[in-house]
Amino acid sequence: MAMGRGRRRESYGEFWPAYVDVLSTLLMVLTLLLSIFMLAQYFVSQEANGKDTALRRLTRQISELTSLLSLEKSKGKTSGDELAALQASLASIRAENSRLGGLLGIDGDKAKTAEARAITVTKDLDTQKTISNEALAKVDALNQQLAALRQQMSAIQEALAAAEAKDKDSQTRISDLGARLNVVLAKQVQELQRYRSDFFGRLRDLLRDRKDIRVVGDRFVFQSEVLFPSGQAQMTVEGLAAIDQLAAAIVELEKQIPKEIDWSLQVDGHTDGRPINSPQFPSNWELSSARATSVVKYLISRGVSARRLVAAGYGEFQPLEDGTTDDVLRRNRRIELKLTNR
Repeated sequence: MAMGRGRRRESYGEFWPAYVDVLSTLLMVLTLLLSIFMLAQYFVSQEANGKDTALRRLTRQISELTSLLSLEKSKGKTSGDELAALQASLASIRAENSRLGGLLGIDGDKAKTAEARAITVTKDLDTQKTISNEALAKVDALNQQLAALRQQMSAIQEALAAAEAKDKDSQTRISDLGARLNVVLAKQVQELQRYRSDFFGRLRDLLRDRKDIRVVGDRFVFQSEVLFPSGQAQMTVEGLAAIDQLAAAIVELEKQIPKEIDWSLQVDGHTDGRPINSPQFPSNWELSSARATSVVKYLISRGVSARRLVAAGYGEFQPLEDGTTDDVLRRNRRIELKLTNR
């Protein structure tokens, strides 16, 4: 019995160190696994961006540990059971880690998508804010311009109102002055007509024996043959005598007409339609103008005021009658005197 107990103790003595080594190894492995699990949990919870690296590292370490466990299974049945249990725990832990990693990956993707959307929305809001600020600045500038334009319009309207009032007053004054002027002019015209009637009446009396001098409307007409030779502008003796009587009548008339009446005696030269082309008179324009000027100059020499006389030449373009007979041509060749107001 003593020998049996001794052998049993020796067998226990041989088995116990190995069993202790296995348990030590298992404890070390379990401690390592728990440390790795805690480290993985820490990295998973604290660093979402490094989850893939941590999971790959954990998987690699688990694979290494699995290899180590497989080697230790041969040391004992108990160790195998415990290792199986540990493997089941590790599988559960791996599944949990995978689930957590998936959740973290999904949440990370959603977070990234939400963050990208938030950045885009923020940029859009900033852009809209900038546009709104620019639009508000433009609106403010337009409002200021509109206010300035309204002030200008108000000033213009006030100026127009004042101008209209002044214009009405001016129009009233102009109308009044026009009415007065018309009255004065009408009165002067009436007075001039009276003096003209007296003047023409006196000329008729002076020249009543001359058949070649006549009154046509408001004009006193001398036939050119009475005053000038054919194609000439220098008066004949007979013409000078006729103009002497005319000059005396005009000088007397000038004394009678009031100074406020602005009158003139217009002397018009006319020719017939036959053309003339001489070195002195290239056309009937020159001949008619020269004859009118000769009459005016002689009247001035006889005492008529030069500022009351007007000379004009009309050539053949204002005939008294149309035709080419000698009588018609003779009547168209003439000097006309007309008393008018300026």
